[in-house]
Amino acid sequence: MEWTSILAIYFLIWVMSAFVLLPFGVKTAEEAGVEKVPGQADSAPANFRPGRLIIRATIIAAALTTIYVLNYEFEWITAQDLDVLPQPPKQLGPSD
Repeated sequence: MEWTSILAIYFLIWVMSAFVLLPFGVKTAEEAGVEKVPGQADSAPANFRPGRLIIRATIIAAALTTIYVLNYEFEWITAQDLDVLPQPPKQLGPSD
């Protein structure tokens, strides 16, 4: 697998991981016990930490990308392994 492909896959997994991790560990102003800024939405986070999100997404994306590349190289799970649909019966020809 080309290194550019690995980099693209890593980036896609990183973005997906970051979006999945966004709601974890975030508290609203009411839950945190702090006063809201005028005009602030009730659901707005009071303690958003983008640095922590970036670190967590980086670690998870690195692990998932490593697993993906190793599976690609060693073919632990292939498309044929995931094929769960029944195969149509083979047509017998005149020579069979």
